[in-house]
Amino acid sequence: MKKKRLALIPGASRPIGRAIARAFADAGFELLLPIYDWPDSIAEMNREFRASGYSFTTAEVDLRVEEEVESYLGIIKRQRGRLDVLVNNIERGGMPIIHGSYSHPHNRDQWQREIETTLNAKWFLYQHSLPLLQRGYDASIINISSIAANIGRTGPAALLFSDGYSAANGAISSLTTTWAREAAPHIRVNEIQLGMIDGRHGKGTRGWAEMSKKDRKRLRKHILLRRTGRADEVAKTVLFLACDASYITGASLRIDGGYTLGGENVPPLPPGIL
Repeated sequence: MKKKRLALIPGASRPIGRAIARAFADAGFELLLPIYDWPDSIAEMNREFRASGYSFTTAEVDLRVEEEVESYLGIIKRQRGRLDVLVNNIERGGMPIIHGSYSHPHNRDQWQREIETTLNAKWFLYQHSLPLLQRGYDASIINISSIAANIGRTGPAALLFSDGYSAANGAISSLTTTWAREAAPHIRVNEIQLGMIDGRHGKGTRGWAEMSKKDRKRLRKHILLRRTGRADEVAKTVLFLACDASYITGASLRIDGGYTLGGENVPPLPPGIL
């Protein structure tokens, strides 16, 4: 009997990670799901995945702690001997509309929290997954990051993207190219930069709910497609990069509905003088 391919997907209890995990399970993958916080979401995920008949295992791991990541990947090595896909989906960013300035006492550790989760944890996962991915079949890494890497705390999105979160995602963009070179030719490494996706900087988040109607309208107007994205749209793209994009590595793909290109109109051509 052919073994199921193995996909390591952190953050699967939350909306985008959940949609990605569903897509991979439906494609026949066995899921390895590190969990840590969001206990209600984790319980809901477990119920859903069991009811769906998915092949999955969970393990409590603080991915910000390298020793815990190393231990977790060591267990996978002893039990499975390989890994086929790493979906590097872990982040934390305090939305300015919620958290305010880093100078507030309640934000004393916020910068470090954003760097530890959005950047350090991804680096730990890459470093300790690499030997297992080198044993995998058609191995692939997909780094989930954000267009905050490019636009920072500017424009309508300034209410949602903090400085630390933006800086951490900028580093992920840089690391994606480094890792693509380092892991080649056996492992492909690509990045997906997310814009305003429902469940993460879009509808269904506390920051979106706190925005005024005027601010939400201004943000949507900046998106060329005039809407926020859906988690299933992200999941389909991640699965494509993992399974079908056999000649793509070192690439960064934006799923932002054209937000990054927004704010500039294309005027009619002038009549000229000739």
